[in-house]
Amino acid sequence: MDLNFFVLLIGFTIVSIAGYQIAKAFQKIKFPLITGLIVTGIIAGSSVLKFIPHESLPKLRFLNDIALSIIAFSAGSELYLKELRSRLKSIKWMTIGQLVITFFLSTGVIYFTASHISFMSNLTPDVKIAIAMLFGTIFVARSPSSAIAVINEMRANGPFTKTAMGVTVVKDVLVIILFAVCFAVTKAIIHKEPLGLLFLFFLFIELTFSFALGVLLGRIIQIPLTLKLNKHIKSVIILLLGYSIYLFALVVKVYSHQYLLHEITLEPLLICIIGSFVVTNYSKNRVEFTGLLEGISPTIYIIFFTLTGAALSFHTLIGVFWVAIALFGLRIITLIIGGVFGVVASKDNKKFTFIAWMPYVTQAGVALGLTTLIANEFPSWGYEFETIIIAIIVLNQLIGPPLFKLAINIVGESRLKNKTPDFDGVKDAIIFGLENQSIALAVALKQHGWIPRIFCKTEDFIESNENFDIIPLTEFSLPNFKNLNIEKADVVVCLLSDSENYKISEIMYKDFGIKDIIARFNGSRVFLNKFNSLGVRIIDPSLAMVNLLDHFVRSPNATSILLGIDNSQDTIDVEIRNKDIHGLTLRDLRFPTDIIVLSVMRKGRIIISHGFTRLRLGDVVTLVGSKESVNNVRFKLES
Repeated sequence: MDLNFFVLLIGFTIVSIAGYQIAKAFQKIKFPLITGLIVTGIIAGSSVLKFIPHESLPKLRFLNDIALSIIAFSAGSELYLKELRSRLKSIKWMTIGQLVITFFLSTGVIYFTASHISFMSNLTPDVKIAIAMLFGTIFVARSPSSAIAVINEMRANGPFTKTAMGVTVVKDVLVIILFAVCFAVTKAIIHKEPLGLLFLFFLFIELTFSFALGVLLGRIIQIPLTLKLNKHIKSVIILLLGYSIYLFALVVKVYSHQYLLHEITLEPLLICIIGSFVVTNYSKNRVEFTGLLEGISPTIYIIFFTLTGAALSFHTLIGVFWVAIALFGLRIITLIIGGVFGVVASKDNKKFTFIAWMPYVTQAGVALGLTTLIANEFPSWGYEFETIIIAIIVLNQLIGPPLFKLAINIVGESRLKNKTPDFDGVKDAIIFGLENQSIALAVALKQHGWIPRIFCKTEDFIESNENFDIIPLTEFSLPNFKNLNIEKADVVVCLLSDSENYKISEIMYKDFGIKDIIARFNGSRVFLNKFNSLGVRIIDPSLAMVNLLDHFVRSPNATSILLGIDNSQDTIDVEIRNKDIHGLTLRDLRFPTDIIVLSVMRKGRIIISHGFTRLRLGDVVTLVGSKESVNNVRFKLES
């Protein structure tokens, strides 16, 4: 390695860091991160500033190989079979529809319109069909990372979302196998090799050997994961293992050509994705492996997409822009047809029929990785092919996520919390379930200045002499809640069965944005994670008494205050709404001497307070002190 190589590597590192900052600026104007990285690469490359000359790119190809291995590892890690079992039928038919229809229809249309694509117009028919097959293969590819980002952002869950996620990861496994076949056929056609039984035999051997190496790689990856090593060392080992697959494939290719007079071409992407699949599904290291990949991936994507941009020609990109627009439209049409087929064949809900294609528009790592391999193998036309695909991927990145979000909202599987209503000056509490505990809670809240209401089932309704409302409902459902001013509630308490508590909590969270939801947990572990996903505060009666006694033993005075047993003291949470308080530290506020600030909650995170804690609008402050002092401070902070 000479000095020029290290200078090039340092220069590319600087460009990548700058690219990440530019990409974040692109995100602020609603462009995807990938667009900013590719644009940075184009500017730094031979087209504009020439920081990364085109002739220097082969020296950086090892970075591309490392990135592709991690992209394949990430795709394989998403294929966790246990999470897909409930939707296997829908996933199967939707995958068939999206893969088969998209591939064959795209291939056919591109072949018959090849005369309108500049680099294909003068090629022989057999080469045209080979290139059209490569286009069709790339069109099938999807982006698991983009799908996960949308699902997490929307907190989506349900049959439509599970099917979309399953199809996305299964397609990326199958598309690599499909690509291996089409890539081999294309090389044979271009190099004038016969497509006979011998070709099919070697292709079968290559795929089988790649599968076997993938299984072996999965076993090898588990070795460092079981050792007590620093996570950064484990990350480096995973990077080296991924890159070693590319080196091994190159060695096999060279020596097989030398000794067998036939190049045995292994598929590193397929090997890596199978290896990752084995670790994910057949080892105890799935969680750690996924965590390491999540730590590595952001840096890898920055390097990969910036390097991809540097290889592009800006002038070529402008020249093929309208072709990219047309092919983008073609891909959308094939996705729509494939989606309709998948829904009909699997007998899924009919409301999915015309939106089933929307989750599969976005493309990223795998599609770009396959395109890069094509560009490197066939430089005479591969770079123009790559430029068209990258332009399509950018369009898919812009259009895809909003379409997926729209589909999730249409099927009603978004779990985003509704906007919390502004405080109306009255402390309202809604209690679900009529029993002795709910009545006692309502009485206690009433004594502390709250306005409680109890909602119960019609058959449980009884008259009460207490000075608060008890409202019977035929069913706990959104239509019945809409005319009851529930949006004014500050707190909702659920004292029913776990299933009813979860149903109510979900409505309160999603449709009314209630800030605090409290539920009595009755022991059904199925609902525990569901409650936690909504941020519900859980009371477990089986542990409550033990915890209470534990606190009394360790801190009797504090426990007495918090439980209201000491009648001279009170504790309260107060949300800061006074704009004059915003930005002040606790030591700047003239609180009564008997007031103690226990904590400050900001955006769901508890801050242990001290004199220099600076308050913000919306902070929730926990106060302890005499009842008179607590009320005075509350008035000061809220008004």
